[in-house]
Amino acid sequence: MSEASTTEHEQTLNTYQDYEDLWNGDLSKLDVVAESIALSDPALPEGELHGREAFEAYLREVRSAFPDWHVVAEDLLVDDGIVMKEWTITGTHKGEYKSVPPTGREIEINGMAKDIIADGRVQEARLYYDPQEVPEQLGLTED
Repeated sequence: MSEASTTEHEQTLNTYQDYEDLWNGDLSKLDVVAESIALSDPALPEGELHGREAFEAYLREVRSAFPDWHVVAEDLLVDDGIVMKEWTITGTHKGEYKSVPPTGREIEINGMAKDIIADGRVQEARLYYDPQEVPEQLGLTED
């Protein structure tokens, strides 16, 4: 790798780490997402949201329902501002989530994501996982 591409690679990794910290509850890092961020998440009613304010509201809703929400990313692949990764999310349902009162149950969800980073900010994030895992693990589905 050239020195310029090494620096860009390191900057992308640093931005990604701030983004992961944000998901793990450090809301002081909200500026790591672009004002116009696009988040695709199969659990969202319309499958996606747009804008930093909508992203922050979603993140606060999730963290209110699962205060110990924790993301661990593994097997990061970084190339030209794109971060691909496998992740595991854990959390305990201690607050209302999508009109469901707290169950006290723990969840563990596995998935993948593609994050596009440019100008030191996450511009787009696409999450890939089975959205039925959350209601199943909360005991909200029929066996």
